[in-house]
Amino acid sequence: MADKELTKEEEAAARTKEAEEQAALPYKWAQAIGDLDITVEVPGNLKGKDLNVDIKKKKLVLGIKGQEPIINGDLPHEIHVDESTWTLTTSPSGTKILELHLDKVNKMQWWEHVITTAPKIDVTKIQPENSKLGDLDGETRGMVEKMMYDQRQKEMGKPTSDEQKKLDMLKKFQDQHPELDFNKAKMN
Repeated sequence: MADKELTKEEEAAARTKEAEEQAALPYKWAQAIGDLDITVEVPGNLKGKDLNVDIKKKKLVLGIKGQEPIINGDLPHEIHVDESTWTLTTSPSGTKILELHLDKVNKMQWWEHVITTAPKIDVTKIQPENSKLGDLDGETRGMVEKMMYDQRQKEMGKPTSDEQKKLDMLKKFQDQHPELDFNKAKMN
């Protein structure tokens, strides 16, 4: 939004406007940081062959064959086409629900909208759900665990993992070269 802080009234008005714009869309959508789900209610007599679902890396077409598409536009960011899926399920009311799952390429980015022509949401207001270390991929998990360990070490006044590695290398060097005097050596 703008650089200035919004008043509580302006903030509430912006939230209301955003909610109204999203409610007016012919689909519902929700996202996690790594993926996005879209649901569309369609008549209960439809089968999968009656639908037009075309998922591309940067474009999405979704609708009923022979009718104007419900969604037809460019995606704001790339998706993994092979990891994205759709299903058609029957709802308790007798209609059917077209459920579309899009797997984001950039798993560290919130989307402001499903297609670039749709109204935007304020992604700065998204409250991500807490994740567990086990949910992270191996490399990210290792990095987070290292950061947590280093933070605990600093709080206790002990060396971080990188500092400890340097101290261990120095100790090894000192052990290999007892003839050298390190008493007046300064380490930084």
